[in-house]
Amino acid sequence: MKVLIVDDSFTVRQYFKEIFQGFSWEVEEAVNGLEALEKVLNGEFDLMTVDVNMPKMDGYTFVYKVREMGVSLPVILISTESKEHDKLKGLQAGATLYLVKPVLPEQIISYAMLLTGS
Repeated sequence: MKVLIVDDSFTVRQYFKEIFQGFSWEVEEAVNGLEALEKVLNGEFDLMTVDVNMPKMDGYTFVYKVREMGVSLPVILISTESKEHDKLKGLQAGATLYLVKPVLPEQIISYAMLLTGS
């Protein structure tokens, strides 16, 4: 399985990277939505975890653009934004799931396995 972790925080990317690699997932990273779009166009992924608040292109816009391109793989938006309208905005953009930070390792792995059927 291969996951794309999209987050402008190195610490957050490392946190999720360690979790996924602990379950033998292949991991690729992007620091913003623009970089992630390029990686999606050039690679194949089974899942993406995407931060909402990032420079250059936020998570909502990124997910919307990915869906507009016809990419249907599962996308988990992960953010500190916890209001219902934030979650709704994420789901309307095309996210499969919206989680609020902090996210526990067993939580992200459970959802990842459920969404990818692994």
